[in-house]
Amino acid sequence: MEVEAIEMFINFLRLIGLPKSVGEIYGLLFMAPRPMAMDEIMERLEISLGAASQGLKLLRSFGAVRVVYERGNRRDHYVADLELSKFATAFIKDELQPRTQMALERVKRMEEAMADLPEKERRVLRERLERLKHWLDKGQKILPWLVRFMRL
Repeated sequence: MEVEAIEMFINFLRLIGLPKSVGEIYGLLFMAPRPMAMDEIMERLEISLGAASQGLKLLRSFGAVRVVYERGNRRDHYVADLELSKFATAFIKDELQPRTQMALERVKRMEEAMADLPEKERRVLRERLERLKHWLDKGQKILPWLVRFMRL
């Protein structure tokens, strides 16, 4: 059952561009019956210190994982936040929305750079950039709606 959960989160998080190790860590913690220390996570998943550290840091930044106190133990222990909507909302706000905005700014710079091209090339590129802007605009419009939907 644990392997199935881990594979599910690997596939889901890869879909949104996150490394395999992030999916592995979240899947393991999601199914773990108790908090786990980083060295336990590394051992169970057979991942490096760097992958574990970076994955936990990223998951914490999205609010998907949190540190919990364990009496008598100096090591940090981690648990998955089971409220997946917080994770998805943070990813949309912190990653997708800024990237969409940056892409629109790049398109604008490309449009400005087209001035030096021959008319025939400009026409072709203008059409392609218009298509790209159309999809980026749609993305910018739907992302806030997705954030609201996640909070329901």
